[in-house]
Amino acid sequence: MHHPAARLSACLVLLLAIPRATDAQAPADPVTRQVDSLFSHYARTDAPGLAVAVVRDGRIVLARGYGLADLEHRIPITPSTVFDVASVSKQFAGLAIAMLVEQGKVRLEDDVRRYIPELPELERPITINHLVHHTSGLRDWPGTLAVAGWRFDDVISFDQILRMARHQRSLNFVPGAEYTYSNTGYNLLTEVVQRVTGQPFRQWTDAQFFTPLAMRRTVFRDDHTMVIPDRASGYARAADGSWRATTNNLTALGSSSMMSTVEDLARWVINFDSARVAGASALAMARTRGVLNDGRTIPYAFGLSHGEYRGVPTVGHSGSWASFATYVVHFPAQRAGVVVLANTPTVNASRAAFQVADIVLGAALGPAAEPAGAPAKPMQLTAAVLDPLAGTYRLGPGWYVNIRREGTGLTAQASNEGRVLMVAASASEFWVAAYNASMTFVRDEAGKATSLTFRGTTSPRMPDIEPPAAPLTDYTGEYFSEELDATYRAHVRNDSLVLEHRRHGTIPLTRRWDEDFGAAWPLRSVAFRRDGAGRVTGFVVNVDERSRDIVFAKVR
Repeated sequence: MHHPAARLSACLVLLLAIPRATDAQAPADPVTRQVDSLFSHYARTDAPGLAVAVVRDGRIVLARGYGLADLEHRIPITPSTVFDVASVSKQFAGLAIAMLVEQGKVRLEDDVRRYIPELPELERPITINHLVHHTSGLRDWPGTLAVAGWRFDDVISFDQILRMARHQRSLNFVPGAEYTYSNTGYNLLTEVVQRVTGQPFRQWTDAQFFTPLAMRRTVFRDDHTMVIPDRASGYARAADGSWRATTNNLTALGSSSMMSTVEDLARWVINFDSARVAGASALAMARTRGVLNDGRTIPYAFGLSHGEYRGVPTVGHSGSWASFATYVVHFPAQRAGVVVLANTPTVNASRAAFQVADIVLGAALGPAAEPAGAPAKPMQLTAAVLDPLAGTYRLGPGWYVNIRREGTGLTAQASNEGRVLMVAASASEFWVAAYNASMTFVRDEAGKATSLTFRGTTSPRMPDIEPPAAPLTDYTGEYFSEELDATYRAHVRNDSLVLEHRRHGTIPLTRRWDEDFGAAWPLRSVAFRRDGAGRVTGFVVNVDERSRDIVFAKVR
């Protein structure tokens, strides 16, 4: 007779040895079998994975899990596994604002300083409308705090993010001029909700959203130490192929930091059609796309982005943080939706969601779009046509591309990358397979290129002759940002310019063009400035499009 503990241990070993989806029994319906087949390579007992849920006509018709939620304890993912949903959180803050607007407690045209008066008074006011549509010009906290010295495995609190916003002294752009994603804006919206309602955001969302919709496993984590049962850990691949756990000490309320399951988020998607919570009017407002100062309409609404898939409209949002990859998409005309939550960035959550939609919606979708690619019949161009395109173009701060004619074609080499081939679709448009995109040149009357367009952005051509390089010793010294309370020291080491920071250590700088130097994260571009006498007075850091023009003054 076996000891009961021995029998239990044997059963556990057997269960863990069987790669499986959530359900113990083999699924009977063909749709579930197809979805299981789609994700079969994640149904393992030694790797992270994902959970999936599907909604149709007000019902959850599929909920499955694949892979492990916890590698150390070998706990499988189920539809009840709790994930950090990252930026999928934004639609909850967006709808909260829409509800307060409907109730007359907030106005979209209000200056955010009406609710948070300690924010700086900038040259142009930032409105609630700017915040919900990512048109505020506020710098994004991930890149900005990184420049200040934070690492992503640090504790990053809601108060620290608000403090950063209070000290911002300039904007990325004039409010309303551009659409540029800013997590910081959604953190400020959350603070507006808290001040207007007089309740912590966690409590307000629980009372207004989660309890009425029976989203029992969903919570905004406002304390990074709180215990959340059945929570998955995030995992990333190391260079040697092994898995590494990713630290997650973030409380970025409103922009992120919501914990939920695919089952709970499926109930949320059902509410898009039923309007049981918030009401039809607020839900409609939360789908109102933003309009820029020049009259252009953008796809982004109140934490949701409008799109199209195979000819039918979609509304959705993705998320990515601490190795979690998430996506929620709603198909309004089909009264359907797909939720994908993964605990590893090896899962492309949006692609997975649309692959599931292909299976579930099938004929309700239009034909699949033809993928962009090289022209069917590449043009053969002469040197006289190609040579005027050769040169260096500025794609962005610290980011340049050199175009060169080689034989009967062109090649491109971007900063820190190898040289790649370009295939001519016309005398001005070239497909670059390595970038999965085209580059289109703009020529002057003489035929010489003055700029190129790449992924919707126009990049100017730099002068044919670069200014002579200044001595590296010109840049040595100590630089301080009053806005970030951060110091970097520049000095020459082994004939190269480097910056030193007390947390980031040594950051080598590479001259890109004139006095614009490229660098590793968190400093993509360090552009030095001089006064009228030619003396270096400071530098400007551009992390990315979301965190621009961070000024450091030379203090010694």
